[in-house]
Amino acid sequence: MSRVGKKILEIPEGVTIDISANNNVTIKGPKGELARKFNESMKIVINDNILTVERPSESKEHKSLHGTTRSHIGNMVEGVTKGYERTLQLVGVGYRASKSGSKLVLNVGYSHPVEIEPENGVDVEVPENTRLIVKGIDKERVGALASNIRAVRPPEPYKGKGIRYQDEQVRRKEGKTAK
Repeated sequence: MSRVGKKILEIPEGVTIDISANNNVTIKGPKGELARKFNESMKIVINDNILTVERPSESKEHKSLHGTTRSHIGNMVEGVTKGYERTLQLVGVGYRASKSGSKLVLNVGYSHPVEIEPENGVDVEVPENTRLIVKGIDKERVGALASNIRAVRPPEPYKGKGIRYQDEQVRRKEGKTAK
């Protein structure tokens, strides 16, 4: 039995969940609204502000969908109540970030500045010129944008320069030795 799938989800105050035909789930909360279509074989049930996900059989496919469905719904509820954020740091001499309108402009050692346009529902803040905060209500989109920003200049192992997540540990390597 899926441990994640068996967990009940208490619906917080101010959050409404609408389950329409074909398992289209729409969740509205104080921070916004998220919608997603889930597999039709999963049964999503709401009783007294408690949401549970039930599977029709013990097949391998249904077991894997059980926990995944429950996890995605839990992430959606957390997103519309608290939101998600990822913090990135720019490490390197002359590495800077700034905002130009809604675009993020990165100067990270290339001959040109790199411009990134965040998609709707995801916002990028630049509290310091070497620190970025990616915020939004959709966990997947926040993580994807943070990953795309990091991919512009991933941290390298010799000097540690590059764009890294706030809590990321970069494994350093020893450089060449002189004879």
